[in-house]
Amino acid sequence: MDLHIAGKSAIVCGSSRGLGKACALALATEGVDVWLNARHPTALKDAAHEIASCNGGKVHTVIADVTTTQGRDALLTACPEPDIVINNAGGPPPGDFRDWDQDQWFEAINANMFSAIDMIRRCLDGMIERRFGRIINITSVAVKLPQAELGLSNGARAGLTGFVAGIARDPVQYNVTINNLLPGFFDTNRMRTLLQSRAEVAGTSVDDFKQQFFARVPAQRPGNPDEFGAICTFLCSQQAAYITAQNVLMDGGLYPGTY
Repeated sequence: MDLHIAGKSAIVCGSSRGLGKACALALATEGVDVWLNARHPTALKDAAHEIASCNGGKVHTVIADVTTTQGRDALLTACPEPDIVINNAGGPPPGDFRDWDQDQWFEAINANMFSAIDMIRRCLDGMIERRFGRIINITSVAVKLPQAELGLSNGARAGLTGFVAGIARDPVQYNVTINNLLPGFFDTNRMRTLLQSRAEVAGTSVDDFKQQFFARVPAQRPGNPDEFGAICTFLCSQQAAYITAQNVLMDGGLYPGTY
């Protein structure tokens, strides 16, 4: 299927590894020119080399922290008129809410709520003028299935979800959509960190905990990042122009609700 996005430009935040990298790879494979972003030069260079080898769209890199004003400035200086923006930033660490002070809450809200909102603010009107835009916010299954130890993530990402619900409907008339993509447990460093934390609390080995945990997931396995990248890329396609203001859950069936 031709997704009709070849030649478009995409900023993919936090794309040196994990789900961000998978999204960048899938977009580049479709012929999209991608601007990768990360704080660490070595990981970013390695990701760029891997993605460039797909012989798709052009690959650019911006060493920057997207959770800072300066980092967002750098991204939009490098790619001032993106057609596609994938908002993504590392999630806060798990823990007990009793231990989190104001600074930790503000850091989580800045990273997983405000940074995405600011990217939307900076890019949305230009997309409307050009009559094409796709904004995908990578959030979390925790938006629909909150976990006690992920309170920082629950709060910040739920705030972003509420904000998007309020602004995503008007731009669709101009072929500009905004959607949230909610990953469950994918085979990434983030997942391994969370499973390690849970195994320690349960007093068992990571391997035993992982086996027990995924026995409760209908898919019986963690997700493959390439699967996530494929869905993200479809949501960026022209064929997905009628999908907006949605929370698309990718969790292997973990969430048990109807809605």
